[in-house]
Amino acid sequence: MPIETVAARALMSASEVRQMIRQGSLRVPTTGFAEGFMQANLVILPERHASDFRLFCERNPKSCPLLGVGEPGVPGLPDLGSIDIRTDVARYRVYRSGTHVETVEDLRDIWRDDLVTFALGCSFSFESAILRAGIDIRHISANRNVPMYATNLPTSPAGPFAGSMVVSMRAFRPADAIQAIILSERYPLAHGAPVHIGDPAEIGIKDINRPDYGDPPVIEPGDILGFWACGVTPQLALQQAKLDLAITHEPGFMLVTDLPADTQSVR
Repeated sequence: MPIETVAARALMSASEVRQMIRQGSLRVPTTGFAEGFMQANLVILPERHASDFRLFCERNPKSCPLLGVGEPGVPGLPDLGSIDIRTDVARYRVYRSGTHVETVEDLRDIWRDDLVTFALGCSFSFESAILRAGIDIRHISANRNVPMYATNLPTSPAGPFAGSMVVSMRAFRPADAIQAIILSERYPLAHGAPVHIGDPAEIGIKDINRPDYGDPPVIEPGDILGFWACGVTPQLALQQAKLDLAITHEPGFMLVTDLPADTQSVR
């Protein structure tokens, strides 16, 4: 299926997206793909740190809503679909001693028997509801990745994991902003409602046109800016924890799961 248009991307199933990624034929941000399916942030780390990281997620559910946790050394997440976590994300970030050392498209060469996978909810999952309401999401229309920013909002630490919150930003006309907030609130596993609305300087963002992750925003005169908790938040916590090995998704390049986007809770 051609994926040049927004409509074609939305019509793909989650399994089709994963298959294209696994085959190496899809290496773009997954915003707008597989409408109606939950997308997920990714954290992979050694088993000895898994309990502390799970506690970090439980203490910071807006940033880190847990969708699934794998077994040590097992690359599958059966509750989320027929997934091989080593191949089914388009780009991965590899951290060693807290430093991002490389970005890769496949984890098979660095996979270890002690690695545990965490899948965390993603705000891309509520975007389809906003689009269905006839509201433009500017980064999708512009074929860009969503802009993401480090803030001065603290997280609650757990073990070696701590740091500030990362947020994603979407700009809307005032009437559309109200509806977008109401719609996103219905998706608690996709970060729910925004954590901030309005002036980015109030949450420590110095230049809205220079995001820390993703692409520059598309903002029109009179827009209201909404900031949602973002699953890139653990990447700052991993940098502080300085584990010997940790792996995440490249921001915007998500794991597309078989969970319905409107899933309210998971086992």
